[in-house]
Amino acid sequence: FNGVRYLMSNFSILMSLYFKENPSALEQCFQSIWDYQTLKPSEIILVLDGPISEELSQCVTKWQQIIGKPLKVIPLSQNVGLGKALNKGLEHCSNEWVFRMDTDDICKPDRFEKQIQFIKENPEVVLFSGQILEFNENPSDADTLKYVPTEHTDIVKFAQKRSPFNHMTVAYKKSVIDAVGGYQHHLFMEDYNLWLRVIGAGYKVGNHTDVLLFARVGNGMHARRKGYEYIKSEIQLLNLKKDLKLQNSLQANILFLIRSAFRLMPANLLGKVYNTFLRKKVKR
Repeated sequence: FNGVRYLMSNFSILMSLYFKENPSALEQCFQSIWDYQTLKPSEIILVLDGPISEELSQCVTKWQQIIGKPLKVIPLSQNVGLGKALNKGLEHCSNEWVFRMDTDDICKPDRFEKQIQFIKENPEVVLFSGQILEFNENPSDADTLKYVPTEHTDIVKFAQKRSPFNHMTVAYKKSVIDAVGGYQHHLFMEDYNLWLRVIGAGYKVGNHTDVLLFARVGNGMHARRKGYEYIKSEIQLLNLKKDLKLQNSLQANILFLIRSAFRLMPANLLGKVYNTFLRKKVKR
């Protein structure tokens, strides 16, 4: 294991893979969560969200042979979408603590060790994530920080405007996610929807201060988050905030109009907004 100490802890990794994933990105993902980690998971749940390519299948088979019993592959006969796939995966997680991971991202080697330490130091927290650095093709070029607040009260305020967690680094208690109804259909925003329901139920949340992962965003990903389908999701988000009483109606309506206006911007302008105001360039 490249000189890395081989320690294991009782937590589950939950991932969902679908046919559009790049095999080389999946390979890097597996290396980052197994070969290069200072603390390894006792269980990895990989949901195959519908049929996958032969190349992806070969990569999965290779890592089943390397990892062995800790890697459990859950195949679905058809593509059901991320939220439903993760719900199915949660059914197979045998540990209380579940750590999310996307199949094209790269964990820092001490990600899991830092998150387990965070859990020990913050026993009242049931859901938290960490900071991420975004990149397009090469993780060595990651220089765009997506920062989320770290204290509970700040997270609750932040959640009124934007998703307060970086989903690909989230860790949560399975029992809590089950208690609030798991992932629910909300086009493009299943994670944000879930976080709001956890916060609305009164649970204590937090975020780690450190960068835990390099996130692959792809060229123009943020600029593609536009159009009327996204506005439909914004309406659903608006109604959820009102139902949970996380924001008064006037504020919620104003924010809905602002967010919807962004969704109608030209792609190049929207991309500039994301990179200028919602992300921070950092020196490495």
